[in-house]
Amino acid sequence: MSSGDSQTPAPNAQRLLWAGFMAILAAGVGFSIRAGILGQWAEQYGFTMTELGKITGGGLTGFGIIILMGSLIADTVGYGKLMTLAFFTHLVSAILTLAAGAAFASGGKDAAFQCLFWGMFLFAVGNGICEAVVNPLVASLFPTNKTHYLNILHAGWPGGLIVGGLASYFMNPDGAKAVSWQIQISLFMVPVVLYGLMVLGQKFPRSEASAAGISYGQMFAQIFAPLMLVLLVVHALVGYVELGTDSWIGEITGAIMASKQSGLLLFVYTSGLMFVLRFFAGPIVHRISPLGLLLVSSILGCIGLQLLSAATSVTLCVLAATVYACGKTFLWPTMLGVVSEQFPKGGAITIGAIGGIGMLSAGLLGTPGIGFKQDFNASANLKQNAPEVYERYKADKENSFLGFSVVGLDGSKTAVLKDDGKELGRAVEIIEAEGREVKSTADLNAWWAGAQKTAAADKKPVEEAGLHGGRQALRLTSFVPATMAVFYLLLILYFKAKGGYKTVHVSGSDS
Repeated sequence: MSSGDSQTPAPNAQRLLWAGFMAILAAGVGFSIRAGILGQWAEQYGFTMTELGKITGGGLTGFGIIILMGSLIADTVGYGKLMTLAFFTHLVSAILTLAAGAAFASGGKDAAFQCLFWGMFLFAVGNGICEAVVNPLVASLFPTNKTHYLNILHAGWPGGLIVGGLASYFMNPDGAKAVSWQIQISLFMVPVVLYGLMVLGQKFPRSEASAAGISYGQMFAQIFAPLMLVLLVVHALVGYVELGTDSWIGEITGAIMASKQSGLLLFVYTSGLMFVLRFFAGPIVHRISPLGLLLVSSILGCIGLQLLSAATSVTLCVLAATVYACGKTFLWPTMLGVVSEQFPKGGAITIGAIGGIGMLSAGLLGTPGIGFKQDFNASANLKQNAPEVYERYKADKENSFLGFSVVGLDGSKTAVLKDDGKELGRAVEIIEAEGREVKSTADLNAWWAGAQKTAAADKKPVEEAGLHGGRQALRLTSFVPATMAVFYLLLILYFKAKGGYKTVHVSGSDS
């Protein structure tokens, strides 16, 4: 096995690399498929949108916590045991999810809800365990070419998004009967079974730090090195702009192109670009260094978001999305590469800390922050252009983020307006059939009885305000990769003053 004193990849290095690729691909497939089958869950089991939100919520934040926890024990427990745990977690996740139909037949809606909630929860746990393992695993398997192989490993994510996105597009056609959700969600088990078979009976390496006898305390101490602290801050920005934006960009581009399906195809296209480009990180890094690649990527990310915020046609939207995709492609895996190259004494802990902080930033800052920017600008636009419409659709309470606050547009009300009250009518029927009374739904129904009279005239200014809010959110978010570019430039100058960027090995001096 490769270690600090052996730079030759292990005989099973490629097999374990592709096992990790399949594990990450499974996460992408499940993520995409789930988004496309929520409507079937709502229809078959009578879930409201709020209940569906509970089933799918908490993904990024919980994901980040699992990565951090898994990384802290990876060197102690061993990569092989954790991958086995991840496999069984994914397996139980699938069993629980697929049992929802039987649970509904025997125990009703609540039983189906529990199956789906815990099934999705375990799916996120399995993904987090895999992420905690495969990053340090690949860094250990390929100690002289970490950035290149980490990019190949993380091509699995856009690969999964492509498979899941295309499956969702063709299996949920407009105006036709969708393929059974059980068949669709089962697709994620194909890469799960593949990675399970690929790791079966395999010998796993230890990290460079563990193989060299570095103590747990020494590994943990690497997190507090000044350079490592800077990298943690920068990767928090990466998580904010990449995963935070991805949570919203499909909806925003779909609004720009006036077609949800077109937005989905654009997402598949940009994921395809990312998938292909990540296989070419190695040659680029050899020419301009990892930090040079990160600098160029952050600049392209900034330009791409600026272009997206100003796009007014399908052509411009595709062009802008292409620039943005090229920018974000290398950010996440290359940052993992930099940390593993500069802090090999940290073992799985430092690379896990980077991944965890990125996910936490996306969940706690990126997704809600970009949402807040949309609220702020949409409400300001509607208040200025149609104040009476704003009064009808404003939220009851203020929305706050990092000390800023705004009375945004009520998401429930705008959703009712968007589908002409169809979802609200369905929710009321469900609640009445169950003999329950939900005050929030009753209040919304009473509001719609009055707002319905002006709905035809209200729809255009509300939609225009929402689109304006989305555009402004992308424009403001573009300053995040601009800030990252400044950090990367300063890091390039820092390493240049030290004689250039060089990979650190356990046997050498630590950075």
